[in-house]
Amino acid sequence: SFYEELLAHGVLQPLTAPVEGMAAKEGCCHYVAPQGISSVVKYYLRQSAGADVSYEQHVTHISLRDGKWEVSRKVGPPERFDIVILTMPVPQVLQLQGDIVNIINESQKQQLESVSYSSRYALGLFYEAGTRIDVPWAAQYITDNPCIRFISIDNKKRNVESPEIGPSVVVHTTVTFGSEHLDSDPAEVQQLILSHLQTIVPSLPKPASIKCQKWRYSQVTKAVPCCPGQMILHTEPLLICGGDGFTRSNFDGCIDSAMSLAEAVKSHL
Repeated sequence: SFYEELLAHGVLQPLTAPVEGMAAKEGCCHYVAPQGISSVVKYYLRQSAGADVSYEQHVTHISLRDGKWEVSRKVGPPERFDIVILTMPVPQVLQLQGDIVNIINESQKQQLESVSYSSRYALGLFYEAGTRIDVPWAAQYITDNPCIRFISIDNKKRNVESPEIGPSVVVHTTVTFGSEHLDSDPAEVQQLILSHLQTIVPSLPKPASIKCQKWRYSQVTKAVPCCPGQMILHTEPLLICGGDGFTRSNFDGCIDSAMSLAEAVKSHL
């Protein structure tokens, strides 16, 4: 039903562009978000009838104050809430300070500490309108390069090619490269990726701009074991965590966790 709704509103479209080297799994359907994956989140926020969203808030402490959760952040005063739902990567839950440190019991702590993630770098190359990128594919999985695992001509993959909008190329590194260079100088990492990219696609034109992004928590390699998609850390007031660390790192996994979180919160209200 989620896919049907998103397809009906044009938020998702079936993947029709050619992707080389993608492993075919029986019964598996692939989709693209023409306006980017953030459009999925924005769609659901619009359905929420007035969710007040604050971005770029770095939470540091969660503590109990007068029957509510007091949430502190790096910048700005603390705020109090009746219910707190945490969906950041599991290691970041364990890094939070305040009463939450003692609220997470030993069994839960062991389960949370068992979660592992792969790490990667993502590189974005952005071009002026009218630039031609002359390759026969929209995306390609690379199997024989120590640095690069995936390359996507992103506007082509999303089927939104236009003479008014410049093309963009997205590169994902291998998991091994990501872990080996996790704390390396970003400028050096960017140059390394670009040099490998040059050998794989020598015809790539010079981009107008480049962005290199470290993705410390890329995909879940080991989720919380035997978990229903969420974990209640405290009941009154409710403190609960979820996300792909409690299921798996694909859209289905995120939906499963979201449904599980919603049920737990609903039954608490």
